[in-house]
Amino acid sequence: MNKKGTIPSLDFYQNNSNLKWVVLVASILISIGSIYYTNILVDQLKERERQQVQLYAKAIEYTANGEDTFGDVNFIAQEILFQNNSIPIIQVGDSGKVLSSRNVEVNESWSEKRKDTFLKGEMKLMAQTYEPITVTLRDPQTGEVFGTQFIYYKNSFLLKQLIAYPYIQLSVIAIFGFIAYLAFNYSKAAEQNRVWVGLAKETAHQLGTPLSSLMAWAEVIRDDPDMKQKGMVEELEKDIQKLRIVTERFSSIGSIPALKKENVVSLINNVVTYLRPRVSSKVKMEVFTLSENIFANVHAPLFEWVIENLSKNAVDAMGNTGTIAIKILRGNEGKIFIDISDTGKGIPRSKIDHVFRPGFTTKKRGWGLGLTLAKRIIETYHDGKIFVKSSEENLGTTFRIVLNAA
Repeated sequence: MNKKGTIPSLDFYQNNSNLKWVVLVASILISIGSIYYTNILVDQLKERERQQVQLYAKAIEYTANGEDTFGDVNFIAQEILFQNNSIPIIQVGDSGKVLSSRNVEVNESWSEKRKDTFLKGEMKLMAQTYEPITVTLRDPQTGEVFGTQFIYYKNSFLLKQLIAYPYIQLSVIAIFGFIAYLAFNYSKAAEQNRVWVGLAKETAHQLGTPLSSLMAWAEVIRDDPDMKQKGMVEELEKDIQKLRIVTERFSSIGSIPALKKENVVSLINNVVTYLRPRVSSKVKMEVFTLSENIFANVHAPLFEWVIENLSKNAVDAMGNTGTIAIKILRGNEGKIFIDISDTGKGIPRSKIDHVFRPGFTTKKRGWGLGLTLAKRIIETYHDGKIFVKSSEENLGTTFRIVLNAA
């Protein structure tokens, strides 16, 4: 007994959606971890800078209140006050007057009034970031408080860089990932194209030999009076002509087909006329249109292939019993709408987005390439659209094709 084998490449294309979600979740977790760890470092550095500013404030307070020797004051000034060369600080009196500033870029050519205005503006911005540190001034003899000062500060340039670093890093990674994703998709599409073109060309080549043989046998049968009276030659010639069209279709894959102005209604009627005697008598095929003259620029053999493919899929979905309705309408902005509806088993909502992917099939013995090729023919060659307009389980499915009117 033959077992149906699995095709790894098609399984990969079917499951690539799940793979993308796994990669996306992993990327998000890595990003969150990176930001979380960086935030821990930022918090530690913030606390360290605050301690430095507090030490700076204590040094000012100690210098102003103490009765130390000149050497002690000089040591405090050199080792504490002037060691801060990165944290922007503004020292303000209790009256709001700016007393001094450190590591704040001030243009020396400015007037004193402009400098004072600028520093007060910076002070307000600093107050929005951190609460100012209070410096209490006491009389060294009595210990009585005679004034207060405030130390305003903000993050150093290093801390700002560290805060921004993970976001810059993630942005670069995201851009690189996006470029890699595009490259992967392009290479995958190119690989699919090579496979489809190779398969189509080889199929056309293989059909050539038996087609030539059938044409010869048709001539032999035509010379037989008994066969000629039974009308077998005519039916055989119809199938030979169909094989020629199929061969032309496969030969057209991989090359840019020449589009011509064609009557879409006539092309669809040709397909329906050919299929009616070749499908179950329990399948009813109907074509509805408000006009018999609806033209579009199409490649007739490939377009007929799409209609035939969708119709055969509909027959399979209905189990050889039901109705196929094809509606041809003129739309707005020079569009033509072709709706192909069946009364079959429908497509589950969870699988509608997958029907055009290579390998997707509901048949027990299907390659899952028919709808993929149909999408390629309509969207790549005819600059149109094809999609599932509606589908309900056990009620039927409607595919819509959108073409540009001639």
